[in-house]
Amino acid sequence: MITIELKKVDHNVKLGKECPYTEPNIKEDCLLELDGNVIGFYIKDVAKYNDKLTQLISIANKEFRSENVPKTEMSRGPQGNKQDKLKRKQEGDERVVQYSTILGSVAPNAVMRRPYPNVSNVHRNPKAKTFIKAMWAACLESEKVISKITPELYSIQKKLFEDISKEWRFGSMYTSSISNFNIAAAYHRDTRNLQDTVNVILTKRNNSNGGCLNVPDYNVTFEQADNSMLVYPAWKNIHGVTPIIPTGKDGYRNSLIFYPLKAFKGL
Repeated sequence: MITIELKKVDHNVKLGKECPYTEPNIKEDCLLELDGNVIGFYIKDVAKYNDKLTQLISIANKEFRSENVPKTEMSRGPQGNKQDKLKRKQEGDERVVQYSTILGSVAPNAVMRRPYPNVSNVHRNPKAKTFIKAMWAACLESEKVISKITPELYSIQKKLFEDISKEWRFGSMYTSSISNFNIAAAYHRDTRNLQDTVNVILTKRNNSNGGCLNVPDYNVTFEQADNSMLVYPAWKNIHGVTPIIPTGKDGYRNSLIFYPLKAFKGL
């Protein structure tokens, strides 16, 4: 596996700015190094490292796209708001459907009238049982891949989770998971994540371009091919997701993500 040294570049990208379509420039298996330290990695096909993980994300993706899993319809990036979508539909200009589902722990949020930590309502839906099991198992298998490729990152994250109760864990060193179907995200930074941790982004796609993670600080865009795995410190830099463009029948991009929320530290 090659090592790519990330270097800071000047840019004028601001938080909240729409992420434009950008051709990926990281397309092969690599370690990501910054200032002499490995901070993550990209794998184009996880089957080379963990065939069980490949099977699990296929099951999770199939279940997620079925009626068994509750989903929230989203309107992000070039989708616009509901009024924009209705107007485009009337004009015959329909774009990809976007929806999302959260699993695991949900942090308190006063604005959302959620004063206490909780677990996603999806866990109380019996029809979603297969999806939840597949995602939980995929999280554990992803942790094994991290341990094998970057044992130092694995050790740091395991240490940070020593005082996070098993009640709030998803897998052993994550608190939560989200599946984002066709969602192109504006530039943001995951400020609610634990510092010095890494997210896992597993990708399933079919007949589509785009849906790639762009990090302007280093002028990199990750390909996020079908069955790829990106391990990255999402708390560290602003990043966005490029628009998803279907290229044929049943074109989509689905990202299956595991992340660690700092709200559960010490609870």
